[in-house]
Amino acid sequence: MTLPQGFAFAIVLVMMALFVWGRLRYDVVAMLALFASVVTGIVPTDQAFSGFSDDVVVIVGAALLVSAAVAKSGVAETAMRPLAPYLTTTRSQVFVLVAAVIAMSTFIKNVGALAILIPVAFQLAKRSGTPPSQLLMPLSFGSLLGGLITLVGTSPNIIVARVREEIVGEPFQMFDYAPVGLGLSVLGLTCLSLTFWLLPKDRRGGASLNSAINIENYVAELRVPPDSPLVGTTARDVVALAEGPAKLTSVVRERFRRYKPTPMLKLQAGDVLLLEGEPEALERVVARGGLELAGQDAGAEGDGDTVGVIEGVITADSALIGNTPAHVDLRGRYQVNLLAISRSGERITQRLRSVRFQAGDVVVLQGRFDVLPDALKELGVLPLAERDLGLGRGRRRWLPILVLALAMAAVVLKIAPVAIAFFGAALALMLTRALSLRDAYESVEWPILILLGALIPVSEAVRTTGATDLIADWLSIAADALPPMGALALIVVAAMAVTPFLNNAATVLVMAPVAASLAQKLGLNPDPFLMAVAVGAACDFLTPFGHQCNTLVMGPGGYRFGDYWKLGLPLSILVVVAGVPLIAMVWPL
Repeated sequence: MTLPQGFAFAIVLVMMALFVWGRLRYDVVAMLALFASVVTGIVPTDQAFSGFSDDVVVIVGAALLVSAAVAKSGVAETAMRPLAPYLTTTRSQVFVLVAAVIAMSTFIKNVGALAILIPVAFQLAKRSGTPPSQLLMPLSFGSLLGGLITLVGTSPNIIVARVREEIVGEPFQMFDYAPVGLGLSVLGLTCLSLTFWLLPKDRRGGASLNSAINIENYVAELRVPPDSPLVGTTARDVVALAEGPAKLTSVVRERFRRYKPTPMLKLQAGDVLLLEGEPEALERVVARGGLELAGQDAGAEGDGDTVGVIEGVITADSALIGNTPAHVDLRGRYQVNLLAISRSGERITQRLRSVRFQAGDVVVLQGRFDVLPDALKELGVLPLAERDLGLGRGRRRWLPILVLALAMAAVVLKIAPVAIAFFGAALALMLTRALSLRDAYESVEWPILILLGALIPVSEAVRTTGATDLIADWLSIAADALPPMGALALIVVAAMAVTPFLNNAATVLVMAPVAASLAQKLGLNPDPFLMAVAVGAACDFLTPFGHQCNTLVMGPGGYRFGDYWKLGLPLSILVVVAGVPLIAMVWPL
């Protein structure tokens, strides 16, 4: 072993130890690894930041922007709504949700697809009485499987394609992953639909997130202006406008007089209505009834491109705790309006301006896009999910889907490379205001991009020092006693084992060169070994930490660390047993 190889091994081992330790965030660990590589000389100083200009970073960042725009459009919830009445059993719900997330993860990053469908899962769970814990983990695992189908479905695929280009001169194309990915997705869908019962039934996620995603129990304050068609009508007429679950809980007149909305009570101009219902129902009542959000000022006026609605949790150190909206002057000082509050599933029936905030409350705030992020940060509110409540204004629901389709077509027809096509798609979405600039910057997972940019030179150094060849020599000793299929299975299992400690993107950066080197030493085709790394790194079903999708559902589903292997172990065995021969069949050894 040479000195540069020793440095490379030491840096990788320390990096893995820091990842496992968990006290430092993974992007900081990656930067430390890059700095150490430069100091020890295994990464030349003029190549230290070359990773940040790599196409991989551009593709991942652009894919995140496109995913955010698709999520914001609300198309997924609209498409799933007609199916809801027919999904009465847990098995049917798991099947449809997992199938939907697999399909969506094919074209957008899997974490974006999962974020889009989590609200749908909660709505199905609440309407049917299904425990959310039996829906969310299968949904997460389905998003990981769906990400295997195309180049842009998950970060490991993009990195593997780059490694192949370095080895054979040509990267994997958009749908080169499809034969293996589709086969594993179909098998995984079947497995998840049959084994979901292994998950606990009595787990309930955090009430804050649950309420934030499903806002059926929120109460909004709406004012009846003099020109509203609801003047002179009754509570029954108000609810009829909703065409969905809604309830008029109270009518406040002359600021302080509260009336029960009896059938005989006629509404007057200036009345404030406390209306409970789903967001779509509230939108219809406001639009058709010509109502106004109570207390709304000019600071929040604007079209759908400039005004948004944010749901968030009040953190323990928030300045709101113990105060009322009027006391902190939300509208005057922060230029945001309070639309609703939810407290651990408790119905709020009093005027919102008189409610004293508590830690853990979920609030729905409305304001201009250029104001909301700074206001949330200053108020100590952790944003959960954004809802584009149009309140009667039109929305460009299908524009992100159209832009995504054009980008995919450009790649498939080889009109433009992946990086250019998705960069252009992200730019088009921002120019058309389907995604505001502020939303675009917030939707990019900067720690992931920093991790990629920092570890690409480190990974290259591990290869150029000969460290990967040395690891391949050690693996080849074990592989010599195995048939070629056994060596392929060894790579899949190794990638699966390393991913929980390294993060899936980092796993590919370390394992892909090793797998390619092992294939060359065994005199085999490197393509199936690179595919094995992609599959193994993307299929972390045993821990909540190896992939952010698993982490995302841990709190809402009320999962514990030990819950993941109950459903994940059968699925992992299935991936190895079925995936290895499938890879070998599509990519001959």
